[in-house]
Amino acid sequence: MAKSANLYARIEPDVKEQAERILSALGIPASNAINMFYKQIIMRRGLPFDVKIPTASPVDISALSEEQIDAELEKGYADMSAGRTKDARQAFADIRRDYNL
Repeated sequence: MAKSANLYARIEPDVKEQAERILSALGIPASNAINMFYKQIIMRRGLPFDVKIPTASPVDISALSEEQIDAELEKGYADMSAGRTKDARQAFADIRRDYNL
């Protein structure tokens, strides 16, 4: 099918630059990526990813004080002591599955 419809969108310049740099490294023109995105929306009858506020965010250790680092380490130790851990093999398998690696 011939591509004949135009799409005009306002995008933050930094977001556009970063995304296009990644797409370029993958050898995918931005227009093809947008077309793939639209096709996924059609196939899934919605956005092809979850849109939600994360329940937890990564901790930027460089921004923490020594006391805050100690508190984060204590949380990790408490999780480990309570058995709230995951085998490394399972963690990597989950990462591979989630990111199609």
